This record gives sequence, C-alpha cells and structure tokens, in this order.
Amino acid sequence: MKTRRVYSTPDMTLARRALNAAREAGVPDDDLSLIARHDIELDDIPEDRKDDHTDFKPAAVRGVAQGGAAGLVTGLVAMAFPPLGVTILGALGAAVAGAAVGGWSGALMGSAVPDPVRSKFEGEIEAGRILVVVDGDGAEGERADAAIVATGATPLPFEQPTALS
Repeated sequence: MKTRRVYSTPDMTLARRALNAAREAGVPDDDLSLIARHDIELDDIPEDRKDDHTDFKPAAVRGVAQGGAAGLVTGLVAMAFPPLGVTILGALGAAVAGAAVGGWSGALMGSAVPDPVRSKFEGEIEAGRILVVVDGDGAEGERADAAIVATGATPLPFEQPTALS
C-alpha cells in the first residue's frame, strides 16, 4: 500500500528539484503532484502535475466498495427468504446496483469536500509555498523521502495511505 507524503518548497525551482529527486529514487510520474496557491498553479505548474482540489476520486472508490458490499449483503439476505424468489444472479445484480449508487453518491459528496492535504496545509499554500506530494510504498518511499529532503524541501507532518493505491 502506498503512503502519501507532503513536502514544502519556497518556489518552483526547488519543487522541480524535489520532483526530479523523487523520480531518481524510483517514484513513477503518476505518483507525483504539486499543490500551490491558485495564481501559482495557473502560471507555473503544468496541468499533469496539479493535485486534485477535492476528494472526488477517493470518495467515489469508497462509495463503489461500500455500496457494492451493501448491495451484495442485501441480495444474499433476500435469497434467504424463498418467497421473494431472489436468485444468486439477483444478489449479484443488487451488488452491482449498490456499487453504482454508492459510487455516484460518494463522488457527489467527495466533490464538495476539499482535498485533505489542502485542508491541513492551507496556511502553507496561502503563504505562496509549493507543496510536493509523493505517493510511495516501502523502500521506494523511504528512498524518495531522503532524496527530497536532501534537495532542501521541508517534510510536513502528513503520512496517510492513499485511497487509490
């Protein structure tokens, strides 16, 4: 499972150095992103490096998992009552319907919730600092941590498992 780590840098030059250090430590590009104040993001950060502003994707994944599990349990309980006439196919259909509804409702709720990194480090972002976000697992994450800190980036107190790892 990957762990999300966050580092603070004063400018884009140091943020780029930190990204390069993470890449050299073996972190793939898909696991690297940047967060900054809105005006900095518009001017300096390439689109593929921007982190999401909301909790949309993780909330959708959680919704699919929880809705699918709830639908499956409901379908299996319905199978226990023969007068209802629910078959295994019906239980699987309930699981699919639950996953669809769960994913949809989770995504809607997640789109309204700010990203946890943005919420926790709002002061850093408003001060004009650029946050480097790295999702790494095991030894790769430890190597990246040492390499990024060596560039002068400041590690921030944030380590969480990523929802999409």
